[in-house]
Amino acid sequence: MRNILIVAAGIVAVAAIVAGVYFGTRPPSPGQPPTTVAAAPDKAALLTVQPGDHVLGDPKAPVTIIEYASFTCPHCAYFHLQILPDLKKKWIDTGKAKLVYRDFPLDQVAAKAAQIAECAANDRYFGVIDLIFRGQATWATAADPIAELAKPLRIAGMGEAEIKACLANEAKANAVIADYRGGEVLGVSSTPTLFIDGQLYKGARSVEELDGAIAKAAK
Repeated sequence: MRNILIVAAGIVAVAAIVAGVYFGTRPPSPGQPPTTVAAAPDKAALLTVQPGDHVLGDPKAPVTIIEYASFTCPHCAYFHLQILPDLKKKWIDTGKAKLVYRDFPLDQVAAKAAQIAECAANDRYFGVIDLIFRGQATWATAADPIAELAKPLRIAGMGEAEIKACLANEAKANAVIADYRGGEVLGVSSTPTLFIDGQLYKGARSVEELDGAIAKAAK
């Protein structure tokens, strides 16, 4: 589990994201007031599906699984590639649960990858994040991570021009910021963090443990 050390380790902080450091946008020039960011929703609201959320499965499914993840987090990749498929087959594909994916980038590379994923069409979003996690070991450690990430994303119709435009898209940047800030409100400090019908589960968890938690919530 990757813990956030916002100041000491220089990992992403909301203030830095808002300033545009990680998205290539310009911070306000001296003398200009900073851009106003809407107040974060309260905790109760954040534990339900929000407008703009990415939902895997039937939005009306009775059990809500909310995941906060970072694209450069190895444990998040493990969850998506090794744990989620079993949970999806048993709970999501059968309409008993839904997964809400939210970004909680732990570094600037993860923040950019999250912004790129936001540009995917709704019906391709989870396919795109699967590609990102599947190739994490290659692109996240490359000299130019975003250029390396762009290679597999061509399959999803996201070429160099589309990715460049995406990284300049303020609305997509704000969507990532909103996820991060909401995670802070809920006390998220590391990834992956799951909420199963409001119950917090931090760090790496086994299929059996999460299956039991979902079954308990489904009763």
